[in-house]
Amino acid sequence: MIAKEMPLEFPLPPVAQRVEALNARYRHHSATEVLKSALSDPMTGQVALVSSFGAESVVLLHMISVMDRTTPILFVDTELLFPETLSYQEELAERLRLTDVRRIVAKDIAERDPYGALRFSDTDACCSLRKTEPLQNALSGFDAWITGRKRFQNGTRAALDFFEADGDARIKINPLAHWAPEDVRDYMDNNRLPRHPLVAQGYPSIGCAPCTSKVKDGEDPRSGRWRGADKTECGIHMQDGKVVRQSPAVGHEKG
Repeated sequence: MIAKEMPLEFPLPPVAQRVEALNARYRHHSATEVLKSALSDPMTGQVALVSSFGAESVVLLHMISVMDRTTPILFVDTELLFPETLSYQEELAERLRLTDVRRIVAKDIAERDPYGALRFSDTDACCSLRKTEPLQNALSGFDAWITGRKRFQNGTRAALDFFEADGDARIKINPLAHWAPEDVRDYMDNNRLPRHPLVAQGYPSIGCAPCTSKVKDGEDPRSGRWRGADKTECGIHMQDGKVVRQSPAVGHEKG
């Protein structure tokens, strides 16, 4: 277990100030050094790992299991996930002996999307209901959260830093920001980590079952997410303090 260094006097400095300082401090560090530092640096405060238990999630989960397996891991179950993802989540949690995996589920799905049809009329609202809102609620007790995002994944992530502001509320930590696809493969191979079972079936990026399709050779790995729609993110990641493509909550008036 990694212990935090002597904590700063509270309250913590503003998020933007801490992000700038952390990026300057760890700019030339490796992914593992950034992750280890994020778990111990008082500038990050209380940290959780957010994991989809998707195609590449095992890398950070394994690193966490080696560094501090008591780290809280937030797993958002949208209730539209592939059965294989749910089985994979249980397998990894047991194999890596992760002690604090928290399954996050929206409490008002039955009221706001009783027939599961929202995804047909408004995918953004569906993502907001089932993923964005419950995750934001789960993160309310944390100062920072760890993601598996990488620069190579799509154009909106091309300039990704190790640390970024998640609005004014908390810091987002991206230890694998500079990794290439081969780095991910090599880490999995070298540590003999189990792949998500759907990867071998043509799913290099895995989200909810209704909105994820197979990817052909030569296609962008994320092209199977919301195929045919002008949408590249589910909404849990923010840019300039705003949720990406998040629609107003269903059943709520527009502000």
